[in-house]
Amino acid sequence: MITAENAIDSRYTTLAETACCLSCGGAINHAKAQLGEVAVDLGSGRGNDVIRLAEQVGESGYVYGIDISEGMIEKAKKNIEKFGIENAEILFSSIENLPLESDSADLFISNCVINHAKDKKAVWSEVYRVLRSGGRFVVSDIYASAPVPEEYANDPEAVAECWAGSIVKDQYIDTLIACGFKELTIIEESDFYPKGKISVASFTIRGAKQ
Repeated sequence: MITAENAIDSRYTTLAETACCLSCGGAINHAKAQLGEVAVDLGSGRGNDVIRLAEQVGESGYVYGIDISEGMIEKAKKNIEKFGIENAEILFSSIENLPLESDSADLFISNCVINHAKDKKAVWSEVYRVLRSGGRFVVSDIYASAPVPEEYANDPEAVAECWAGSIVKDQYIDTLIACGFKELTIIEESDFYPKGKISVASFTIRGAKQ
C-alpha cells in the first residue's frame, strides 16, 4: 500500500536532480534571519534555503534542514559540502516529530510543505515546542477554498502534489492559535486556482511564540 509519505519521498527524490521550482512561496525572503540565530527549514529540499540561512546567521548561528525525501537529503548534503557550509546540517525526519530540543530555535521557515502533513496540529505544536520565547516562523503554504473531497485527500499521489493535503484558511489559522501562536500576519497571498473539484491558494504567514 502506497502511503502519502512514500509518495512524497518518491516524487521529491525524482525531482531532486531537476531544475523545476518546488516552492509555493519565498518564506526566506521575509524571515530576516539575524547573526547568531538558530534556524530550521521544514522541508529543506536541495538545501538552497539552508545555505542562504547559514550565511545570514553566520558562524555564531546554526541551521537545521528537515526532510523525508532521501533523494533531496542526499542532494542537500552534497550542496552543503560543495559550498563549504559548516554551520548547518540536514536531518531525516517527519515534521510531525522533530529531532530537536525544546526552546532551541529562533526561526522556522517552510515552503509548501506543511500541507503534506496528515496531522497539522502536531507539526505546529512541534514548531511551538522547539521555538524559544520570542521566536518566530515565516511559512509559505497552501490552503483550500473548501474541504478537500475524500477521493483526493486519501490519494497519496494527490497529497504529494502539494494540494490534496490542504485545509481551509480558517482552520489553518485556528490551528496556529490553538498551538499558542500570536501576532499572526499574512504577508502575501495568491488568487485561487483550480485543483480537482476545488480551488487552492498559496500564502505566506508570519507568527511568534510569546
